[in-house]
Amino acid sequence: MTDEPKKPVCYGVMDKVFPMGDDGLRHSPERCMACPHKTPCLRSALSTDPEADNVREERIDRAYTAGNLSFLARWSKKKSLAGKGKKRGA
Repeated sequence: MTDEPKKPVCYGVMDKVFPMGDDGLRHSPERCMACPHKTPCLRSALSTDPEADNVREERIDRAYTAGNLSFLARWSKKKSLAGKGKKRGA
């Protein structure tokens, strides 16, 4: 047997471990801060959950709105994300 603790039911579920806050940004809930699986859980959610592409688009849009990303860089990143979605069969 392994000494590794069992993963919780919410493991890797985007809406549970990285929900949208009232301020329009995503935050990890307080219950996740004490969890020993916090980092791998967030990584899993961002790499496997279909909602992860929306999170990446939100980041791109926020960077563009803040002036940290040019129009062409924004277009290129969004086009790249759209291409990845088609490859996955989404």
